[in-house]
Amino acid sequence: MLVPILTAGQWQAARTDRVADVFNPSTGQVIAQVPLCTVEETSAVVEAAAAALPKWSATPVIERARLMFRYRELLEKNFDELAKLVTREHGKTLAESRAEVRRGIEVVEFACGIPSLIMGQSLADVAREVDADVSRHPVGVCVGITPYNFPAMVPMWMYPIALVCGNTFILKPSEKVPLSAVRLAELLVEAGCPAGVFSVVHGDAPCVETLLTHPAVAAVSFVGSSPVAKWIYERGTQAGKRVQAAGGAKNHFIIMPDADPAATIDALSASAFGCGGQRCMATSVAVAIGSIGDPLVEQLSTHAANLRVGPTDTTSDVDLGPLIRREHVTRVAEYVEVARQEGATIALDGRRKFDSPGFLLGPSVVDQVRPEMRVARDEIFGPVLSVIRAANLDEALALGKQCPFGNGASIFTRDGYAARQFKQHFNAGMLGINVGVPAPMAWLPFTGWNGSFFGDLHVQGTEGVQFYTRQKVTLSRWFAPSAKQASEDPLWSGKFKSS
Repeated sequence: MLVPILTAGQWQAARTDRVADVFNPSTGQVIAQVPLCTVEETSAVVEAAAAALPKWSATPVIERARLMFRYRELLEKNFDELAKLVTREHGKTLAESRAEVRRGIEVVEFACGIPSLIMGQSLADVAREVDADVSRHPVGVCVGITPYNFPAMVPMWMYPIALVCGNTFILKPSEKVPLSAVRLAELLVEAGCPAGVFSVVHGDAPCVETLLTHPAVAAVSFVGSSPVAKWIYERGTQAGKRVQAAGGAKNHFIIMPDADPAATIDALSASAFGCGGQRCMATSVAVAIGSIGDPLVEQLSTHAANLRVGPTDTTSDVDLGPLIRREHVTRVAEYVEVARQEGATIALDGRRKFDSPGFLLGPSVVDQVRPEMRVARDEIFGPVLSVIRAANLDEALALGKQCPFGNGASIFTRDGYAARQFKQHFNAGMLGINVGVPAPMAWLPFTGWNGSFFGDLHVQGTEGVQFYTRQKVTLSRWFAPSAKQASEDPLWSGKFKSS
């Protein structure tokens, strides 16, 4: 099966000879091939989106929102199919896939309310007989370049908001997981999306370079690793585009001695090992304060060792599914060995043989980690949790200040003062207090800091609306007619004038 592209409202087979395999990570089998579109083919998709822009941007915002109302109904109707498709091409458990699709639908629901969010402002008599008003307008052709780890949710962070704001949109999903994006697009077309308003193109570096530099593209949204996010931001802004680029993370999870043991272990395990650790909000470093260290490592290792690891496409009786590719399994597993060589203690080793051809790796807990070790510094993006010991909260907060990332962090405690200090001083944009994965819902921005985000306006929420619109300020002055004009113009004489 060759995955199609969507351009000018038509599904087409790409003309390129270059393709990449799409795998089912649970079986290791190739389930499709995705085209790696050429510069010329990508440019044609952009030009079709540009051609559709004038009519769509002139469509009343209420009608644009109604498209999302219809789309939401189709997403709900096909909810189970979408979740199974995410599991098939990504490998996460069906429960995780269902949660992902739900989070994406919530952004569609948010987009349905955008007419009330893009209303302008006005101020009469800002100067003598001068009135001022501010209105919001589309930015133009927008592009979304999305990662493999959330093939349904992350695209829906972007295009529902962009479309209701009056832009046309081109989605370039990860070539590892194109099938969910295609199905989302099919449902959007079924909902009545006009030709050219939404497009899907596939590719690697030449395709992305074209999207970043094409003169018809006005804005680019990206989610991926920090090195690529930085490059996307620099390349896109150099080409005059508006860019928001969310990058990677090294999220910390602080455990105070007074934390509830059972709740902490459950939350820490879910945060570190959920989705195979392949998410930018996954906990990567647990910071154990004082005497909590030994019991925490012992209880966490026992808990994680009992997680059921296996293929997810044929059974729901699994806690931890496969990673995205076999080479990624090798890369993640190497970090465990590197940690051992650097002097850390392997409390739980997930490197074991599985009776499955899938890309499986068990959870690992690495204890006695020092801040300078690679497992404490690098984004591993897999089920490996490092444990750092700290004497007090100040030491834990200092670890955050040393981290070049700044996506998320959590603290588990019963102490209000400790929670407040954490909230005020930890060096990250999304925080959880007794919440293991502090990922904001659709109505709030996804506010990574430092090397976790490049740009000014984040995805989701009202910042998403601001990113996909630009403001226009109009100053107006109207002059009264002269006495001669008033006497000669019937609109200014007689009964009409006095009324």
